[in-house]
Parts: sequence; C-alpha cells; structure tokens
Amino acid sequence: MKRREFITLIGGATVAWPLAAHAQQPAGKLPTIGLLGSGTPTTQGQASAAFSQRLRELAWIEGRTIAIEYRWAEGSKERAAEVAAEFVRLKVDVIITAGTPETAAAKQATSVIPIVFVLAGDPVGSGLVASLPRPGGNVTGLSNQTADTAAKRLGLLHEVLPGLHRLAIVANVDNPITVKEMGEVKVAAGTLGLATIPIEIRRTDDIAPAFAALNDRAEAIYVCTDGLTLSNRVRINTFALVAKLPTMHGNRDLLEGGGLISYGTNISDLFRRAADYVDKILHGAKPSDLPVEQPTKFDLVVNLITAEALGLTVPPTVLARADEVIE
Repeated sequence: MKRREFITLIGGATVAWPLAAHAQQPAGKLPTIGLLGSGTPTTQGQASAAFSQRLRELAWIEGRTIAIEYRWAEGSKERAAEVAAEFVRLKVDVIITAGTPETAAAKQATSVIPIVFVLAGDPVGSGLVASLPRPGGNVTGLSNQTADTAAKRLGLLHEVLPGLHRLAIVANVDNPITVKEMGEVKVAAGTLGLATIPIEIRRTDDIAPAFAALNDRAEAIYVCTDGLTLSNRVRINTFALVAKLPTMHGNRDLLEGGGLISYGTNISDLFRRAADYVDKILHGAKPSDLPVEQPTKFDLVVNLITAEALGLTVPPTVLARADEVIE
C-alpha cells in the first residue's frame, strides 16, 4: 500500500475541492462514505469489512471520525440507480462502488461527488475514466481485469477436464463487462476446440429456465462474474450440481453452494486498497489526479468437496498452484 498523503492547512488557507462539501455541512457532521455493493451484505460482507479495517488503520474510525452508509444493488441496475440517487440526496463525501454498472449509475447521478470504484472490468472501454494514469472527472479506482483473465480461467478448467468438448457460459447480458468476458471466453474456447453454449440472463427469474433449456447439451459451465451471478451463486451452483456440471468462477465468493474452481482478483485486497483512495480524497486529493490501479493479487481456489461429489480428480499440478483448497 502507498503511504497516506497529508495536506497541511496553514493559517486560513482554503480547503481543496474534495473537502468543499464539508464547509456546507452542519457542525459536527462526520465525513460520510456511501458504499454501493453489487451483491448483498452476505456476498460482499467480508470485503466491506476489509475496507473498514483499512480505514481504521488510516485513523478513520467508523462512527467516531467517519460514517459509512452501506447499500446493496443485488445485481439490479435499477436498484443501483436508486442507491446512487439516494447518496446524492444524502450529500455523502465519497461514493464507493463495487461493479461497472454500479459505477456507471453513480457517475450518471453526480459529476461532483468523488467516486472510487473497486470492481470495474474495463474502466476506459466502459467510459468510466478517460485513461488509467489520468482518469479525469470525479471517478477513479481499481480495475479487476475480469475479462482479461478469462482465458486463464478457461485454461485451468480445461486442465481439470481435458476431455471437455462443450462449454456453457452464463452471463448477465445487461452488463457490458460480462458480455465482453463472454466474448473472451468464446475466443479462448475456440483455441481449445470447444463448442460454446451461451446462457443469457438479465434477472434472477431467468436462471431456472435457462438451465432447463440447457438440457444436457453442456459438460461444464463458465460463470461470468457480476453482481447478478454473485447474488445468485448458490442458485447457479445448485442447478449445476444437480446437472452434474463442473463450474468455473471469477472469485472465491462465487464458489458458495458447490462451485468447483475460481480464479481471479482477491476482492478483499481491492476493497482494502480502495480505503487508501478515500483517505487521500478526504485529505484533499482530486479523483482526476489519482491513477486507476490494477489488481496485484490473484487467487486460485479449488473445491475438493464439489470435485468428489462430481466424481472428479483434480490434477496434482492444479492443487499445487492453488492458494486455497476447500476440503
């Protein structure tokens, strides 16, 4: 982590722009963070706890020196827009967003309040920032590179299932980042000689009929990561287990309910690093001057309980590289 950056106020110097809102707030009001998660308190509770812990390390104590308003989109774009509008009404000092649709909703709601995203798949391509080194505007944060690591995930799945021929891909097609990830998976599948079967969902109610329509055509499932699949991870993994289909996911949290393998960014680490952005902004830094950072920690997790239930043997070469083995 980078060290905290302090701005010393000398005499009657004017406070920098990000703190301007404080002058308009009632005396004694704590600086307030609005945290908009893409999933639920259950799915992202550990990550948000890591965020709060890092804030404490930076001397921001929840309820004493800072306030945090937690809200959850549960994979819904409409809900994300509602929360973003609520944060603007509450006049929070910084908005934390977990997910590209959530960040887009916050950016549409305000061009003034600083926004720090934690899980943006393609910040430049999705129009959230002008560039990674110079974001511009009121938005910056951390990319999770979900689409960029799709081929790596598929390669790991193929290593576990060398006889794989037909792959289903579950994706929320209302999210442009998961659509991009699906495209990367299709390209990688083509290089491996795999046929792909898209399972397009837009809401929770789409999941059951989508699996029913799959009708034994696939031998494994790649689940694209976003708030909708995260919120419905147990439902998706249960359907997959009933159908005896191994699953590949984008992070550890998605394995709950019987997922087989996950590979991707350590989400708690990204949330911790987001706290450093908040600290800098509350001490006067402008989001436009804070470069977007890339993930530095990726985790491979293998669920041997699920492997046993599916009658699979995970190669020792994969287990040896795993950061965590669930057994």
